[in-house]
Amino acid sequence: MSSADIDSVQAPPRSRSPLRVFHMLVDLCEPLVEWIIRICGWSAILFVFAIFFFVIREGSEMLFGGIDFKEFLTSPNWRPDSVVRPQYGILALLTGTVAVTGLAMLIAVPLGLGAAVYVSEFAGPKTKETLKVIIELLAAIPSVVWGFIGYIVLGPIIIWLTGAPVGINVLNGGIILALMSVPIIVSVAEDALRAVPDSYREAALALGASRWEIVLRVLFPAAKNGLLAAVLLGVGRAIGETMAVLMATGHAVQIPKSLVDPVRTMTATIAAELGETVSGEEHYGVLFVIGIVLFVIAFAINLTADLVVKGIRGGQHD
Repeated sequence: MSSADIDSVQAPPRSRSPLRVFHMLVDLCEPLVEWIIRICGWSAILFVFAIFFFVIREGSEMLFGGIDFKEFLTSPNWRPDSVVRPQYGILALLTGTVAVTGLAMLIAVPLGLGAAVYVSEFAGPKTKETLKVIIELLAAIPSVVWGFIGYIVLGPIIIWLTGAPVGINVLNGGIILALMSVPIIVSVAEDALRAVPDSYREAALALGASRWEIVLRVLFPAAKNGLLAAVLLGVGRAIGETMAVLMATGHAVQIPKSLVDPVRTMTATIAAELGETVSGEEHYGVLFVIGIVLFVIAFAINLTADLVVKGIRGGQHD
């Protein structure tokens, strides 16, 4: 066979290897995946603005000219069903919310941070894993179950210990909210403590510091931003809770004078009364204005924390 005949024979086409095809598919899909990631990143912001827009829209009629803000913020009288003249004062609701949330944080922050320190720095491997599972189980308990615990179990104990006429009050709600907030505080705070480099611990040990001195003088300052985030998440968990405080606080519209007085929170008021109102009515709009107040409180807490963190970082750079 001549060389011309050999050249005239066409070689069979080579098939593409699976790995090459995979890389081609990855190159084609990469822009799509990038856009999906961007959409996921922006979706949280969009959802927050969408919720805020919805709340503003539903409460706009009462917010802009339909409500007396002086009475709304300073009056303790919440009587939306009054035949003579409905009264929409949220001072008692606001005081009840602050009282229950403040008591919950007084209990939950030391307990949560202490548990996080123990799990991160002192517990053995088996104990650590066991405690983390238990903490996750506490976080998984539904709020209505916590409400039942407060009403059925904790209420009689409070009556027995304090002699209070009823067991569902500020103390009951504060303890229940503290137990609900502790798992979040522990999880976030423990992650923040574990994120501190081991070199910090080793350097402190080399200088002769004890384990508690390492925690107080090394780990807490190094992880303060994460610990602050843990506390803020606990505050958000407590101030936004509905069903548990509805069942555990007594649902009485009054300014509490002691820990054993029944109260009503703003979230519980919205949950209890929104289903009984008609869309577009005055009572309906005022409940959404309460929701706006909750938004403002949450925004103020987060803004304050952000300013504190920036001030701490600025002080460190100086």
